[in-house]
Amino acid sequence: MRFATWEHRGEVSAGVVSDAGVHGIPGTTVLELVRSGLATALAAGEQALEAPAVPLADVVLLPPLQPPTVRDFVAFEEHVEGVVKGVTGGDGGVVPEWYQAPTFYFTNPYAVVGAHDDVAVPPGCSVLDFELEVAAVIGRDGASLDPEQAREHVFGYTVLNDWSARDLQAREMKVSLGPAKGKDFATTLGPWLVTADELEPFRDAEGFLALAMQVSVNGELVGQDLLSNMGWPFEELVAYASRGTVVRAGDVLGSGTCGNGGCLGELWGRNGSRTPPPLQPGDVVEMTVEGIGTIRNRVVAGVELPPVAPARTRTRARTR
Repeated sequence: MRFATWEHRGEVSAGVVSDAGVHGIPGTTVLELVRSGLATALAAGEQALEAPAVPLADVVLLPPLQPPTVRDFVAFEEHVEGVVKGVTGGDGGVVPEWYQAPTFYFTNPYAVVGAHDDVAVPPGCSVLDFELEVAAVIGRDGASLDPEQAREHVFGYTVLNDWSARDLQAREMKVSLGPAKGKDFATTLGPWLVTADELEPFRDAEGFLALAMQVSVNGELVGQDLLSNMGWPFEELVAYASRGTVVRAGDVLGSGTCGNGGCLGELWGRNGSRTPPPLQPGDVVEMTVEGIGTIRNRVVAGVELPPVAPARTRTRARTR
């Protein structure tokens, strides 16, 4: 089943998506449905399907849910090979530590945008990039889960674009902290949340979801990959995220960027130049993941702000 958050004639509602359009589920949110448990959510969806649908062309699709937290992993080796060289200036090798555990960072849940929203260039950025990912949404709370348990905690999946200000990111990560403002401005989720059972037919013999992924800029194909090229399946990511702590219903866990052109930064590392060029206002980025759907965002000009003040000349005073 496909759950969506949508706006129609100024009213925001949860709903379930069919071939006919969106069927409203009044009095709740998708986050509340997720937290109610899969069985309850599916029952609410089935009841909603009995009501008339509003055509998708007549609605605005908002982010499927407002997640309490967003963790983003870096689970594709091919992406790491290219982006290390293209963004941080490394030699393109993958550090041994990458293989030891599925690393992630926390990003800003307040910066989530919808499947068709415009995305503004962040202040001070001149090297804007996209990142094609799939995200899992946690369906129930858990702590220190093993992978088998973790699979049962996944409610569903959505497409994720981890927009990246590469120039800001490169500076931040030289301080061995971050990324921060390099990622803080927009994360697309959408177009809806597909329940995990819908994607089980795509699971391969090794337990990975073999979903075709592709991204285009202004109608020109830039990258394509299989989600099953991840270094770890999602249940391993969920288990690691819960290790020594908790994951809660509604938390979003990104796969990390796929390889083979899943972002421009990877291609820059492989090509030895910024080819294709960074994104500019007016560019349209479209991502499609098999079994889930398509998101399509247009880049627009951002706000102009004064430069960030540098640190003052250092002092070593020890007395007032």
